[in-house]
Amino acid sequence: MIKTDILIIGAGPTGLFTVFEAGLLKLKCHLIDALPQTGGQCSEIYPKKPIYDIPAFPEILAGTLVDNLMEQIKPFEAGYTLGERAETLDKQEDGSFIVTTNKGTQHQAPVVVIAGGLGSFEPRKPLIPNIIDFEDKGVNYFIKDPEVYRGKKVVIAGGGDSALDWAIFLADVASEVSLVHRRNEFRGALDSVEKASELAKLGKIKLFTEAEVIGVAGDGKIEAVTIKHNDAEKGETILPVDNFIPLFGLSPKLGPIGDWGLEIEKNAIKVNNAKDYQTNILGVFAIGDVNTYEGKLKLILSGFHEAAVMCQFAYQIINPGKRYVMKYTTVGGVEGFDGSKKVAKKEVVQSIS
Repeated sequence: MIKTDILIIGAGPTGLFTVFEAGLLKLKCHLIDALPQTGGQCSEIYPKKPIYDIPAFPEILAGTLVDNLMEQIKPFEAGYTLGERAETLDKQEDGSFIVTTNKGTQHQAPVVVIAGGLGSFEPRKPLIPNIIDFEDKGVNYFIKDPEVYRGKKVVIAGGGDSALDWAIFLADVASEVSLVHRRNEFRGALDSVEKASELAKLGKIKLFTEAEVIGVAGDGKIEAVTIKHNDAEKGETILPVDNFIPLFGLSPKLGPIGDWGLEIEKNAIKVNNAKDYQTNILGVFAIGDVNTYEGKLKLILSGFHEAAVMCQFAYQIINPGKRYVMKYTTVGGVEGFDGSKKVAKKEVVQSIS
């Protein structure tokens, strides 16, 4: 039995930052994640993709953000159960919870925090009958390492931010990038649409709008895709390719968490955002993309804020009747469980006589 103060389900950025906020309150954390490494989607799906809306970082790769978070929480000596999925939640007579994974590992804590991002997720796949035959043989639904596509002919399908961003990024990596979208208008950020359009004018991206990929072919690995145009006069185009990347988004699922008696709305967990991000079960909180409330923004920085607020209330559950006076890190510094301490240097002010 693994015992801790706060049990965090999900080791993505929000879950990792919770370790830091809890550590400031002298609370120990343990994290469970179905993935074999920390970082959630940032590590598993787009580690080399730049993120532009993290405060103080004009641009940071998703994988680098995870590395920085791991370095930030190192002094607080969190525990990890990776490669295992949280299956059951059982409340005990003393008010604590026991969470058991699919491999039978049991964890006990007075506070459970669900920070599972989108939950378990699967890519939305195009309706191409034989596409499964080429999965991992030139057909990929995520881009983990863009270097895999260096010097290759790549076709990306999709009309959202991911499709646009990766087409723009791979324009300087692949030998040829084609972007296929069934409509003439894209759903991505205006800046990305303008960049893609400019690269198309320069010949660095081939744009196929009002069209869709309807077929894939090859001998052992993908060698060509068939593009059908909405304009009947254009008919079909067969394009030689090394890689086909359909980016139609993810289909999120809560998985076993959805059977825990939590209040669910549109595949997300409802929380009290006016106070502490607690669910309808006392002692169980939900933060980050997995939760929902009026005005919710699914941003990493929103998850960071929710983690900070949640930890203050978790402290009261773990230490009933004990008052905690919050101190800014610029004043109190950061004391790690490993004996380390970071303290701001005090300036010496001398009077002039």
